[in-house]
Amino acid sequence: MSSFQRAREALGNRLRELRLDAHLTGRDLAAAASWVPSKISKIESGQQTPTDADLATWALICGREAIVAELVGTLRSLEQQYVEHRRMFRTGLPSRQRSIAEIEASTSLTRNFEPCFVPGLLQTAEYARYRFAEGDPDESERGVPKSEAELDEAIAARMDRQRILHRGEKKFHFVMTEAVIRYQVCPPDVMTGQIGHLISMTTLPAIRVGIIPFDATFSVGPQHGFYLYDSKLVLVELFTAGLNITQADEIGAYERIFGHLANAAVYGPEARALLTRRLDRHHETSS
Repeated sequence: MSSFQRAREALGNRLRELRLDAHLTGRDLAAAASWVPSKISKIESGQQTPTDADLATWALICGREAIVAELVGTLRSLEQQYVEHRRMFRTGLPSRQRSIAEIEASTSLTRNFEPCFVPGLLQTAEYARYRFAEGDPDESERGVPKSEAELDEAIAARMDRQRILHRGEKKFHFVMTEAVIRYQVCPPDVMTGQIGHLISMTTLPAIRVGIIPFDATFSVGPQHGFYLYDSKLVLVELFTAGLNITQADEIGAYERIFGHLANAAVYGPEARALLTRRLDRHHETSS
């Protein structure tokens, strides 16, 4: 169970205690609030996240108006762990890139695993353009750029983030599956340039780039990508939201998982050979 779900269940338990202390059944509370009864059970069991208004109504009906601020504060802490894309990208894609750059600047060791896409810090501008533009333009909460100008600014911000790789002040460890260079997420000529860029990045002294071959044996399956910043923060991006994980035991679990994935990868000459074989294949296909 994630720290987000534990926090949501803890808030639900707190609200259940308030209801019971007020000698109200779930149906009593639902009727007083003009809610369907199932809403009470979903909130109390941690299946649904209440809103500020829900908390205020709940406390008022239970005669505990004085603790509304406390309940809202708990909700804010919970929301910091699970951030919907519509809020994450409210200020635009470029702003999101700059906020990530701030995290990277304050981190000594950044570890990143990706099962499907080239890590953002290793992307070419052309590859990044396809990644940012991916999806349904009507789904604005997914972070799709609203204009060509915003797209260009987001790409520039991502390229600016990459400067940190060349300064030598920080350490980076990237692990990706071979599928990353096989999936057709962009045109062949863009992927050709991207693979060539990855080959050159394997030679930088401050970073490690590992590729997990298709024939590698996994001790932990590559379920999803994640960023691990020192031992302080894990970021996981889902289809509709991002998880900010700060609880020590969960971070420790991600560190162990990253270690297993990293051990399955090849590095240095072996990684370059794998990438070069794929690059040669692209050249053969295009000729």
